[in-house]
This record gives sequence, structure tokens and C-alpha cells, in this order.
Amino acid sequence: MAARALANAAPNPPVGCVLARDGVTLGEGWHHFAGEAHAEVEALRDARARANDVRGATAYVSLEPCNHHGRTPPCSEALIEAGIARVVVGALDPNPKTAEGGVRRLREAGIEVNVLDDAARALIERFRWTIAHAERPYLTLKMAASLDGYVASRPGAQQWLTGELARERVRDLRVEHDAVLVGAGTIRIDDPQLTVRPHATRRKPYTRVVACETEAIAPTSRILAPPSDAPPGAYARTIVLAPAGARTKFAALQPLADVVYVGDDGALQLDLAAALGALRERGIASVLCEGGPTLAGRLLARGLVQRVVWLMAPTFLRSETAVPVLNGADLAGANGWRFDRIERVGDDMLLSADLTTCSRA
Repeated sequence: MAARALANAAPNPPVGCVLARDGVTLGEGWHHFAGEAHAEVEALRDARARANDVRGATAYVSLEPCNHHGRTPPCSEALIEAGIARVVVGALDPNPKTAEGGVRRLREAGIEVNVLDDAARALIERFRWTIAHAERPYLTLKMAASLDGYVASRPGAQQWLTGELARERVRDLRVEHDAVLVGAGTIRIDDPQLTVRPHATRRKPYTRVVACETEAIAPTSRILAPPSDAPPGAYARTIVLAPAGARTKFAALQPLADVVYVGDDGALQLDLAAALGALRERGIASVLCEGGPTLAGRLLARGLVQRVVWLMAPTFLRSETAVPVLNGADLAGANGWRFDRIERVGDDMLLSADLTTCSRA
């Protein structure tokens, strides 16, 4: 249930709630959008719509109910007033600004509370990280490669490695992040649009970002315009990140994109940490990077990646001209990862790993 909130809840955490009694679901809900009703209130509304009495029922909620007045009233009070007898909490609220004793308030009201803590940590890990790191977005790096770790048979070659189910999974990942990031090399070789599903339930405009060095992408690049079948407002204006010392090279893109110059006027190489900081200043709290080997390697080497999603195709590409999945970076210090998912997606394999700590710079 909470996973349904991933596309729209930010900057709030994704939260889901189910109300049940004796194994029967009475109501369910999730946090649809920041500033709107929280998951607990949505579940109570759903129960009322079904004409179900929730008095004495159990509320299963993925995150500790809030106990403060913000844009919405406290969820702890809503559960108390509804007569809920027991609350099972998936994880405690990690935000010191809002963690004001939801569990304590429920217990004071005589409600039995069980805290699982680790059960829903994966769902709120991105939220937990952004609380501690206001300077840049949470970054997920998506890579697709052959069994032997190559992305193409030769430089500049265009080829699909993974199947349609894996590509659908990538489109789902895009919806779950505020923006997708690629390098200029990917645009020049593949000219992708980086679209999201037309039927995706995302309510916020989707942002596409291109990281450039001294050379701009072509004004005709497909990423600079929304898909022809996209509804109005579905896509935000594309952001182009460029070093401030190369302003003259990007003048032609000004009418087509939001060109963000990074660094001082003499900078000719893009400072990736500063570039990500510029995205955070624009309200982008999570980024999915689908860049090529060079951008991926630089991000990992700088310690700017919090999560890796690796799609592995059942093929081999090694040859004298094959392109490795990571290129041009010393990754000896880019360690401290743990696998949290390994699954089959069609004919391909998906492996995901995250850092074992959120404190890494």
C-alpha cells in the first residue's frame, strides 16, 4: 500500500495504512500527495465509505502516525477518535521535526502499539536519507549490462540488452523518482525521450535532466520536448546542467530548456556534487540516473550514489571493442554496499544494493 505513494508523496514519506479485524480488511489508504490527507485518514474514509465500523479494529501503518499539526491534523488523534484498539507500526518516524510522539500519544490513550521498526525501513530509506542530507538529492543509479559486464559491443552502438519486462520496471523506477538524469553522451548516441508510462498515476510534472560538459546537446534532441501524446503539464521543462565556463556553447538551448550553470565562470568541467545540489535547490529530492559508463563511474567515485539497480541480461558481449558498464573512474573506495533484492524479471535478472549507512558523504 505504501509503495503506491512513492510517485507523489515527496517531500513527505510514502505511507500506507490498512484497517482490519479478524483478518477482514475494513478500510485501506495511502498518502496521495503532500498537503493532503495522510494514509490513516484515507483508510478511515475508505472504511466509512464501505460502511464498516472500525471500533476495536487494528490499524497497520507503515510509518509512525504523526502527532503534530501541520498542513493536516494529527493522525494519532484521528485513530484515537475512531476507536482503534491496536496499532502496528512498520517503522518509527526518523524526522526530528515531526517525530513528536505518535506512538507515545496512542499508548497514553490506552491503545496497544507494536513497533516492528525494520519492516518498512526500505520504503522510507530515501526519506530518511534526505532528512540527513539537505544538500543534494537521493540518487539511484540504474545500470543494464551483459553477464560479463558490458553495455555495448562497440562505442556508439545502439542495442537493447534487456527485455520488455525489464524496461517496464525501469519506467516504474522513473515514476518513483522526482527526476531522471543522463549524460550528454547518452543523448548523442541514443537520443532517448526518457518517458514515463502514459497511464502512470503521477500528479507532479516529471523532470528530465541532462549533465553536460563543454559541449551542448543538439537543439533537436528528443529529450528537450515532451512526448506528443503527453497530457498538458505531465512533463516539466528539461533541465540542462552545464559548467559555468562554457556559457557560450549553450546559448542555443536557452529557449528550449532550463540551462543551469554550475561552478564559477572559469569552470569547464561539471562539478557533479554542485550540480546535484542545484537540483535539490529546485525541489528535486530524488534522482534516477540512467547515464552511461562515464557518468555512472564518476558518480560512484565521488560517493554521490545511494542505491544501485543493476539489470543483467543473459548474454555475453566481451570483445576488443566492447564497452564496459563503468568507465574511467577509480572505484576502489566506492564500497560499503549490501544487496537488498535479487529477482528475475522476464529473461533478465535485477539486482539492487544500497549503502549500509546514510552517513556517507
